[in-house]
Amino acid sequence: MNLLSGRFQDPRSTEYDFISSIIVRCPGCTKAARVVLAPGDSDPGGRILFRPRRMVCRGCGLSRVWNGRRVMMPRGTAQPATDPYFGMPLWLQVETRHGWLWAYNHEHLDLMRRYVQASLRERGLWHSTGPTMTLVARLPVWIKRAKNREEVLRAVSRIHASQVAP
Repeated sequence: MNLLSGRFQDPRSTEYDFISSIIVRCPGCTKAARVVLAPGDSDPGGRILFRPRRMVCRGCGLSRVWNGRRVMMPRGTAQPATDPYFGMPLWLQVETRHGWLWAYNHEHLDLMRRYVQASLRERGLWHSTGPTMTLVARLPVWIKRAKNREEVLRAVSRIHASQVAP
C-alpha cells in the first residue's frame, strides 16, 4: 500500500496550539464531550494553558468548570492519555503494539497523519524564530520511524472510523 504523499514542512506547532478544544470521554454517559475555553474569560491576555476551561457534553448535558492552576500534560505513550484539566480520557486514541496513539482534537490528529504520511519531512528553517521543540519534533520515535508508517496510518484511520466527533 503506497500512501506516501510528498513533502511535509513542520508548521512549528506545539501541543499548546491544540489545547483550546479537546475532545474527551464524558464521565457521565461515555460519549464525546469537549473541553473548551470558558466563555466570559476575564483574562483574555493570560497564558492559554492556565485560562479557565469548561467541559460540556451534548449527550447528557454534563458541564464542569476548571479554574485551577494545576495542569497535567500527557507524557509518554505507555498508557492511555487524559486531558490536562479534568483528567478525563481523550476521545481520539487507540492502542498499538508500540504504545498509545492519541490526539487532542481532529486538527492535532490530521497534523500527525500528514507528518507520518510524508516521504520527505522537513523541519522549520533553522534561523526562524519560535519554538525549537515543536510537536512533531517531540513525537515518539516509534511514530516517526518509516518502518512503522503503515501501522501508524492504520491506527489513525481506526480512530477516524470508530470515533464520531461531538
